[in-house]
Amino acid sequence: MKPTGIVLLSAALILSVTGLGPGTSRAEAQTAAQTQPPQLPPTIAAIVDRQISTVEKLITEAAEAMPENKFNFSPENLNIPGADYKGVRTFAMEVKHVAASNYALWSPLTGDRFPKDFLGGNGPENLQTKAEIMKFLKDSFALGHKAAGTLTADNMLQPAVPGGSTARLNRASFAVAHAYDHYGQMVEYLRMNGITPPASRGKSD
Repeated sequence: MKPTGIVLLSAALILSVTGLGPGTSRAEAQTAAQTQPPQLPPTIAAIVDRQISTVEKLITEAAEAMPENKFNFSPENLNIPGADYKGVRTFAMEVKHVAASNYALWSPLTGDRFPKDFLGGNGPENLQTKAEIMKFLKDSFALGHKAAGTLTADNMLQPAVPGGSTARLNRASFAVAHAYDHYGQMVEYLRMNGITPPASRGKSD
């Protein structure tokens, strides 16, 4: 295809996307084609941030869907014959575990201090109400977005912790995989209480 043909084809595509009307002159279309900013390649930070946003939405909406009076639900409460749910986490503990793990995995990337009362996997014991737990969860994902923003092509394979063997990218992405794992458990807890997870509503499942 000749260069002129390429320019005209580009202009036609821009007309359809940008809404330039059929009365637009060839010169105007060519100018529009030349002034469009070039598409920048996605950054590693943007890709990881998008992954965090996706699982954040699932986890947050699932946690919001559980009524506060069911936050301490555990399958152990059902006394299912032959089942072994003794000692498993309650729904509230599942949510706090995700949040505490987010802090543990992402704080080394941002340089934020990891509070001692987040140790143990279930987060601070003093967080009891749904509102307190939801804030803890949302704050942990805010830290995740901050962590994603620190990743570059130059540093993503560097150790997350000085002297450690786990790369920054691995730590950032493992937090996402870990959250998905516990989202699956939260979904089961919701369904045991007759609640369809928000992400599944309106779909045949």
